Amino acid sequence: MKKIISTTAAPAAIGPYSQAVKVGNTLYISGQLPIDPATGAFPEGGIAEQTHQSLKNIGAILKEAGMDYSNVVKTTCLLADIADFGAMNAVYSEYFTGDYPARAAFAVKDLPKGALVEIEAIAAE
Repeated sequence: MKKIISTTAAPAAIGPYSQAVKVGNTLYISGQLPIDPATGAFPEGGIAEQTHQSLKNIGAILKEAGMDYSNVVKTTCLLADIADFGAMNAVYSEYFTGDYPARAAFAVKDLPKGALVEIEAIAAE
């Protein structure tokens, strides 16, 4: 049976989707834009600041589901510019250490609201 996971510590969905859905022991986290839930805006700066915010949003959803970053088994990182890969990767490595999750990272033509990055995750207990 599926359970919808939602928290005000991460930005509300900007469309007809849930922040996350838990099925059994697996949590599927929707793509997280770098929106600060307190302000509704992107953080000032560039790819590093936006990557931090996207990952903080994922962390808030994980916490709501009783999990943390160590539970993440797969991520997908979408970049507006593949030239930002190195800077995104440097920030990403601050959140995931040791047994890294599987990951795909690629550039897309555009991201919602003009974001530089969007990250989705799958976690398991």
